[in-house]
Amino acid sequence: MTIALFDPSISSENLGDQIIRDAVLTELTRRMPEQQIVHLPTQEIIAKHSIRIACEADWRIVGGTNLLSAHMLRYRQWQIGWRTARRIGPVLLCGVGWWQYQGKPDAYTKAVLRAALSRDGLHSVRDEYTKQKLASIGITNVVNTGCPTMWAEGFGQEASRTKRSNAVLFTLTDYHPNPDRDRLLIGVLKSIYEDLLFWPQGKGDRRYLSSLECDDGIRVIEPSLSAFDSLLKPGAIDYVGTRLHGGIRAIQNGVRTIIVAIDNRSTELAKQTGLPVVEALNDSRLRASIIGSVPQISVNAEAIAQWRAQFG
Repeated sequence: MTIALFDPSISSENLGDQIIRDAVLTELTRRMPEQQIVHLPTQEIIAKHSIRIACEADWRIVGGTNLLSAHMLRYRQWQIGWRTARRIGPVLLCGVGWWQYQGKPDAYTKAVLRAALSRDGLHSVRDEYTKQKLASIGITNVVNTGCPTMWAEGFGQEASRTKRSNAVLFTLTDYHPNPDRDRLLIGVLKSIYEDLLFWPQGKGDRRYLSSLECDDGIRVIEPSLSAFDSLLKPGAIDYVGTRLHGGIRAIQNGVRTIIVAIDNRSTELAKQTGLPVVEALNDSRLRASIIGSVPQISVNAEAIAQWRAQFG
């Protein structure tokens, strides 16, 4: 028996996709340990061999990230067209989100998603915004579970009890640059913490940090998930940054975390879960978030259980 997992981490230059993949794999192997998981790409056009694997699989699942958009002919995080969509389905979503705030999905997107996505199974989406977008094109067999990276029992409880450290591990986002915001972020961190470490989650993050010309005294760590994980010790370091899944990985490890919102993903997750996100960054708001207490996080356990139940 086989699961065809459409895996956004294949060919991805963003290590956050590996964090999502780890969570999805943990979930699927616990639910269906007897089934082989075959990884298929989302960020590349699906070849005939991959289409055959998907057609023959017992389950076809898309594993997270913001793959959906209102104009899938122009912006394709998930590289499928209408003809491919008809051949690979029916597909189930697992914690998938919508790319940015957008208007109504166009007719092409509606046709692609209605062709690809299962009409009988239950889809899991990352936030209420994504659920509403799918409902607007008639796809209503959907539950809002939050991101699979947040499904582990007790997620966020240890991090909320951890006292502020003297060291901070921070991130920036090269594809969403805002020099004024990011210089402010670094300046506040330098005034609060004794040691600053920078993790390049994306390919261009190190170059972007250098372009800000305020990286003196900052130690840049290796751009790998293993190097990041090795530093995530509760009480020894904090996490503050614009990378959502870098922050979630830190919370998974019990590290005190503040995520700086730069798009709809962290904003929408924070609305429903209490994820420690600071919006509309300014000096006083950021300082208050870092120095203040970090809230516990809550997830929709009922929705997660509903999605899991379909696998027996």
